[in-house]
Amino acid sequence: MRIYRALTIAGSDSGGGAGIQADLKTFAALGVYGMSAITALTAQNTVGVQAVVELDADFVSMQVHSVVTDIGVDAVKTGMLSSAPIIARVAADMEKFAIENLVVDPVMIAKSGDRLLREEAIDTMIHRLFPLAMVVTPNLHEASALTGMAVEEAPAMKEAARIIKDFGPRYVVIKGGHLEGAPMDILYDGKHFIKFANVRHNTPHTHGTGCTFASAIAAGLARGFSVEKAVESAKDYITGAIEKGLAIGKGRGPVHHFFDLYPLAGRDFE
Repeated sequence: MRIYRALTIAGSDSGGGAGIQADLKTFAALGVYGMSAITALTAQNTVGVQAVVELDADFVSMQVHSVVTDIGVDAVKTGMLSSAPIIARVAADMEKFAIENLVVDPVMIAKSGDRLLREEAIDTMIHRLFPLAMVVTPNLHEASALTGMAVEEAPAMKEAARIIKDFGPRYVVIKGGHLEGAPMDILYDGKHFIKFANVRHNTPHTHGTGCTFASAIAAGLARGFSVEKAVESAKDYITGAIEKGLAIGKGRGPVHHFFDLYPLAGRDFE
């Protein structure tokens, strides 16, 4: 039996809804063996981020080396990288190990509004990590920060995709979850735009959507999907996870990563 392998390099969410925890749940739900290199520890719940402790860049790199040199990887996803030194070391490791299926989720701010990437680290991400990426997955707020333009509607999404594509990734997905009306994501390969539209579920329980979507793309790439198929599959998965979002905690509950699997186990968490 072929075992598909994916590594997430990201921060830990103690509440379990986003970050490393969301990534590993997504990999498992989609039939991929997940591994992790933790960049930061957060004291976090459905209300917000109460504290962050960054790990040393050398130790982050050691985790990556431990996994890649023994188990190997079919795809890598990055999330919260926190600082310029961590980004630089991760980029160096991606180059060293010639990682092709790299999905970069440029995590900057949590849904609660708490900053997860230092301002001075944005340029390092653009110049060191983006050129190595197969796919970059900014949301509207992140696309605005990366391009310096307001990205609030479909035409601006396309222009932002063009600008970000010039930073070096092979594909750009601008996530349109914050658009008015039906959510729509745009995939751009430098020549063509492909729109992925879906229904909007009116629920506050959307914690971890960005992490989950990017990880689902990485899972698809690990399984050998084309980028277009990986994005389409990830879009379907995150839509189902949002629809079945879990009403836990006092704030924004998490998406339900195992919405398809819990009924099979004879449990109903709705």
